[in-house]
Amino acid sequence: MIEGSMLRDAFISAAHSIANQKKSVDELNVFPVPDGDTGTNISMTMGNALPELNKMKDTVEVSEVAKTMASALLRGARGNSGVITSLIFRGFSKALSGKKKMSAEDLVVSLENGVNGAYKSVMKPTEGTILTVVRESAEKARETLHTTNDPCVIMDEVCAQAARSLEETPKLLPALAKAGVVDAGGKGLVIIFEAIRDVFKGGAVVEAQQAEKKKVTVETFASAVGEFDEEITFTYCTEMLITKKPDCADPTKLRAYLETIGDCVVVVDDEEIIKVHVHTNDPGKAIQKGLEFGYINLPKIENMKLQHEAKQQEVKQQFVPAKPEKQYGFVAVAAGNGIEAMFRDIGVDCIVKGGQTMNPSTEDILAAIESCPAEIVFVLPNNKNIIMAAEQAVKLADRKVCVLQTRTIPQGMSAMLAFDPDADFNANRKEMTNALEKVSTGSVTFAARDSDFDGHAIKKGEILCMENGKLSLVERDLQKAAYKLTKKLVKGDSSFITILYGADVTDEAAEALYKQVSAKFVNHEINLINGGQPVYYYYISVE
Repeated sequence: MIEGSMLRDAFISAAHSIANQKKSVDELNVFPVPDGDTGTNISMTMGNALPELNKMKDTVEVSEVAKTMASALLRGARGNSGVITSLIFRGFSKALSGKKKMSAEDLVVSLENGVNGAYKSVMKPTEGTILTVVRESAEKARETLHTTNDPCVIMDEVCAQAARSLEETPKLLPALAKAGVVDAGGKGLVIIFEAIRDVFKGGAVVEAQQAEKKKVTVETFASAVGEFDEEITFTYCTEMLITKKPDCADPTKLRAYLETIGDCVVVVDDEEIIKVHVHTNDPGKAIQKGLEFGYINLPKIENMKLQHEAKQQEVKQQFVPAKPEKQYGFVAVAAGNGIEAMFRDIGVDCIVKGGQTMNPSTEDILAAIESCPAEIVFVLPNNKNIIMAAEQAVKLADRKVCVLQTRTIPQGMSAMLAFDPDADFNANRKEMTNALEKVSTGSVTFAARDSDFDGHAIKKGEILCMENGKLSLVERDLQKAAYKLTKKLVKGDSSFITILYGADVTDEAAEALYKQVSAKFVNHEINLINGGQPVYYYYISVE
């Protein structure tokens, strides 16, 4: 029999194990587009349970451990892989309800319940994924139960079967075979199962590893700066870009000085520029010192204490559950000031910040739903990897919720524009769905890794063009790539083209693309909008 304290430790060890190995799981993702990778999503989902698990005493019963785990994972689920993982562990909660200890039979039923929940959550289950791994593992557990009543022996067989199933995934999914990898979600589950088994067999709980510090470069400067957002020892966040003088001194001297007047110092340089970030009470001194090294461009000084207070107030205002004051409300997932503003302009009540690389959790979406002052809330996920997390929020919400299957930002906008305040719920759901299905969406981003995908030999950093979610072409020139993609999207019955340009595209470059497209499609209505989105250089919508 498995005691509650052992199940608690097994779950903690599993969460630490997947966190420690998430990078290796992320690297199994076949698609080279930067996204909310599998290992990261599963790790963040599992990690959501750690605060509550760590509080539990040794006298805890298995029912309480399983219930706590299931609730935390459901709310913290991110991405499709995270949602499926949460559903697998919800099976434990159902099987162990009211029980002090877990028997071999309970373990088997827990796994079977998890399989049933996971398969039901996916509209079109794909074999060769985490679903196959968990299903075959549960089947092996049932088979083993005929010969033993020892949960440790059963978990041993579960892990062995999970490993075999994982190795077979390339035979079921050609994309995996071509890339020479196994399924990432399945790999994550194997890591989790093995950590649980080891604790059941008397092994120590795996400790969480310290995150490896990455070398900061000019390219990674922004993400390095972001790590300091919550540290407010000094008041002013000061950033600047310095164009080096011909006789520029060693930038390490600038770093040394800044560390005497503040903290959170980041100074990186290449042949021509120096990027600077510092938290200080004397921003003028920082800028004055910077002038000794070259010419100052784009200085930015922000009062972090005021920002922090405003952010806290915004969170309170945005996510406090609201009483219904109207019939319909809207939640959209988006990133980028321009895109967020557009959604608000066309009627969206609450924005959940997220998208590619930033998959919000079920709890994030739930909080936004319950902050909508409406009886019925439509949710626009605007990303295929966020739809499942949004659908889990439906079950937890205190009001009626409809998740529309928007997979892109342009689909979300078209769905919103089709809403009729005078129509009933069913009519609106139908018309909004019809509208989103008529939109052709192009997106332009970069390859996050080397890959051989769909006939394309892709190198890290190359420009990737997606046509309705599928890889369309690979280019090295951004302007040429965006123009080619737009031409492919435009069909004979098209009349509207919308170009949303991202944070990494200059106004001048976007305007040049706009003029090029306008000259080609003189009979189309063409709109150019500064979306400000991260990761994606362009979103192109054609209707």
